[in-house]
Amino acid sequence: MAEAAAELVDVVDVHDRVIGRATRAEVRATRLRHRATYLLVFNRRGELFVHQRTATKDVYPSYWDVAVGGVVAAGESYDAGARRELAEEVGITAVLAEPLFDFVYADAANQVNGRAYRVTWDGPLTLQADEIVRGVWLTPDAVEARIARAPFCPDGVEVWRRHRAAVRRSTG
Repeated sequence: MAEAAAELVDVVDVHDRVIGRATRAEVRATRLRHRATYLLVFNRRGELFVHQRTATKDVYPSYWDVAVGGVVAAGESYDAGARRELAEEVGITAVLAEPLFDFVYADAANQVNGRAYRVTWDGPLTLQADEIVRGVWLTPDAVEARIARAPFCPDGVEVWRRHRAAVRRSTG
């Protein structure tokens, strides 16, 4: 994890303009706004891959998360960051992620400009041990039930709820 702390990250404003660069450790320590990707990984049955983060994560340690993804590296595009994170965290390289929406998020631990994606995958997952403790496929209703009773990354929950609202509008 020390290697990750030294990674350079673009610092951005609320309009997503790059205003500087800092190490990931500096971004976390001083709560600088940065870019991140959020990939909702579904199987063809409509179940979402939900996973528990490791206790060594620099933000929301041991929390559950609805999204694979992470910090976009300095000079990296959202799409390139999404492809990298999907491969690193769960071993998916054979599909393209569908961009869903951009959003701005902030809480006491994190300030981020994010891009959400959707991926459909029925193959095996290779979980990155440094980042993911375990994972499970859940129906949308089961995801909501788990969110109600377990600690979840709040930025991921926002992505999940926005996605669900958009799906309801399009089918409703």
